[in-house]
Amino acid sequence: MTRIAAAQTPEFREDVDAALTYALTVIAAATAQGADLLVFPEGYLQGYLTQDAPARRHALNLTGEAFAAILARLPEAGPTIVLGLIEEEGGRIFNTAAVIRHGELLGRYRKTHLLAGEAFFGPGTDCPGFEAGGLTFGINICYDTNFPQAAQAVAETCATLLVCPANNMMKRPAAEHWRDRHNPARAERCRETGLWLISSDVTGQRGDRIAWGPTAVLNPQGEVVAQLPLDQPGLLVFEMP
Repeated sequence: MTRIAAAQTPEFREDVDAALTYALTVIAAATAQGADLLVFPEGYLQGYLTQDAPARRHALNLTGEAFAAILARLPEAGPTIVLGLIEEEGGRIFNTAAVIRHGELLGRYRKTHLLAGEAFFGPGTDCPGFEAGGLTFGINICYDTNFPQAAQAVAETCATLLVCPANNMMKRPAAEHWRDRHNPARAERCRETGLWLISSDVTGQRGDRIAWGPTAVLNPQGEVVAQLPLDQPGLLVFEMP
């Protein structure tokens, strides 16, 4: 059995220190509960920034000193972490999920399928596989899960789990429209591939925007087997066979 976990967090925007401080409390809670894998939302570290200038201003090069300082603050024990962030490399920026274990960067996945409002990001071109606690997993970021080929690419790495960092902070009409549609769309990917799925999302309000999640675990039959309440931060821990 492998214990997987996902954080449903408040939204942090352009405040990496506050986001990291909050993340450390979540990591400590997941460690106390014996989690092997912990997932944070899409763009968690700097915020899901949808304008080019602020996204570039806060983007992190994963080989740079600023990111090294972040890694140095992470604990030397505990779960493998999937951390959503904005990445910079070679003058381009990417919507990225970094995979980190005990303060060491293991690899990254860059969002492949981009919404119109994300056109300034570069698209990802590969789908690496990862391991945590004897479990193999791959990553689709939020909108990626609308495309069968994205989940299939994860399945082709021989993974058993699809990890989905998401950020569904939307204007209220869109949020209400999508509120009960995220899990059914993801369930299709599970049934198509035979993968388990765990999602992590933000919750709360910002101006005329609201986020409910969901943060959930789905089995290969597309059934929701665990889920946090939609309207409050929390930590979901699930023992996966």
